[in-house]
Amino acid sequence: MAKIPSTAVFSTKHFLALSLALNVSFILRMLYEGEQGHNMSCIKNETDFDTKTHSNIIKSRVVMSSSTSSLANSTCTDGKARSNRIINLDHGNPTVYGKYWRQSGDKTNIIIRGWQSMSYFTDVSNICWFLEPEFANEVMRLHRVVGNAVTEGRYIVVGTGSSQLYLAALYALSSSHAAQPINVVCAAPYYSSYPTMTDYLKSGLYKWGGDAEIYEKDGPYIELVTSPNNPDGHVRTSKVNRSDGLLVHDLAYYWPQYTPMTSPADNDLSLFTLSKITGHAGTRIGWALVKDKEVAKKMTKFIELNSIGVSKDSQLRAAKILSAVSDSSEQENSQEGDSFFKFSQKLMTNRWKQLREVVNRGALFSLPQFSPAFCNFFNQVLEPQPAFVWLKCEGNVEDCESFLREHKILTRSGRHFGVSPKYVRISMLDTDENFSHFIDRLSSI
Repeated sequence: MAKIPSTAVFSTKHFLALSLALNVSFILRMLYEGEQGHNMSCIKNETDFDTKTHSNIIKSRVVMSSSTSSLANSTCTDGKARSNRIINLDHGNPTVYGKYWRQSGDKTNIIIRGWQSMSYFTDVSNICWFLEPEFANEVMRLHRVVGNAVTEGRYIVVGTGSSQLYLAALYALSSSHAAQPINVVCAAPYYSSYPTMTDYLKSGLYKWGGDAEIYEKDGPYIELVTSPNNPDGHVRTSKVNRSDGLLVHDLAYYWPQYTPMTSPADNDLSLFTLSKITGHAGTRIGWALVKDKEVAKKMTKFIELNSIGVSKDSQLRAAKILSAVSDSSEQENSQEGDSFFKFSQKLMTNRWKQLREVVNRGALFSLPQFSPAFCNFFNQVLEPQPAFVWLKCEGNVEDCESFLREHKILTRSGRHFGVSPKYVRISMLDTDENFSHFIDRLSSI
């Protein structure tokens, strides 16, 4: 083979070096121009960030996804997306406790075999014949551990969430022989779904009667007492207080993370729901503690006619979850970390602290004030930290919901709760990410 002259080798080396230098120079120029374009796009006012601009940025991120300028464009777009993000806190979707349950591992896992839960019936000798005994036992145990309700001499009626139990209670307390539907009342601000649920089927047994504070009609009535109250978080007692009145106590939020446990609730009929205790809204389980046997029978009959019982699978899962909550409280000093209620109470306290710091910086908004009380569960004086914020827009803002909507925060107007639109209800039960966005957005208004 003939030798290549040394001069030719030298020329080839130089050619390769020159080619490499030109390529590096070209790449650096692209990066520089990309960064300049990124800086200019970030300087633009948010009002100029229209659909076309957004589309161009997305395209540039796809084309240059492997370059440094792609990362810069991504950062800018993420910042824009954060400011344009719609923060929906209208619903009380209780995803706030997801972190705790992810950390708990397989403690709440259950296995339901194919041959289990096949029958409609659980125990036909029981008034609530579809009530799973495992679930009933864990309900009684949890109330005993927390000390928030008297269970002795009570019948347990299980329902598909407390909404079904609410309607079952109205059915059970109404008379089928009355000349007129019985009025159902609740002091404003009341839970926004009460009027709609009460009148939705236009029942001849009961009808919505309005604000209990101003109710003056004669004859029997049903009064709803929500304590702590949804939406404002205050502890409630009955308002009408007449001998012909029947009371339904909605105690969905009477748990240690929301309010001090001052004494066990001793009522004729109390409603509870799994969703607001542990966050498992999708399991769709609630229960009623009922003193009167005939009322418990009629409530059970309503659920039988409405849904032929309640899912056994959901009851078994709920039993496992409630067991884990009770275990965590009874094993507080173990190496397992904070109990569920300690974890959730710390979380709610921290959220309310952040919110009050933001609101107190200005004069545009105001928050309710709560009186501290001794909590028998935590054995210390604590201030309530409700599941919802009852926010008031001060000054010239007459429609607080519309005002916050302009800032891409979705809330529920006070008019749905029977009061002024200067108020809104805001959920405190959303994810950490959504709550963080909310605090940032509120502080920027």
